[in-house]
Amino acid sequence: MNLESILLKGKGTLVQQWFQMIAETYPPETAQLLAREKSQFANPVGHTLRHATREIFDELLGGNDPGKMAPLLDKIIRIRAIQDFIPSQAVAFIFLLKRIAREAVRKEGRENPVSPEEILAFDAKVDGLALLAFDIYMQCREKLSEVRINEVKNRTYRLLQRANLIAELPERKPDPNQ
Repeated sequence: MNLESILLKGKGTLVQQWFQMIAETYPPETAQLLAREKSQFANPVGHTLRHATREIFDELLGGNDPGKMAPLLDKIIRIRAIQDFIPSQAVAFIFLLKRIAREAVRKEGRENPVSPEEILAFDAKVDGLALLAFDIYMQCREKLSEVRINEVKNRTYRLLQRANLIAELPERKPDPNQ
């Protein structure tokens, strides 16, 4: 049995384990809420994590096309980019796939061991996924910084305007005789 077959066979359980491991990266109360509440409206973050993990897992075992994977990763990374995670923590959930795959191989691969080359190939896929996730994380953080900077500029401008410290300059037309 090859690695992909093992992962496909246990997909439901493996995705659930991955979701649970991701939930455990949050504080205990939040982790309980993420795992317990499945409603999209009562728990939008948990709902998004639950669905995105399944989609990412499917694409990883399928084509693993970066063009298709980026929007799937974006769903989770966007959430983690605005939360109190440092960059390494925000994308570390990707590497949990390696642990899940190795545990599945250990359980299922006793009769038919998986070749080290297959495991290395899977690790390379996960590493590529992590790099893509980091790129997405940085784009999100840059956008968030831009929004914050613009908000401070706008707030300062409005404050100066209220204090009558800003005067509108009339638009001057260039003098053609100069």
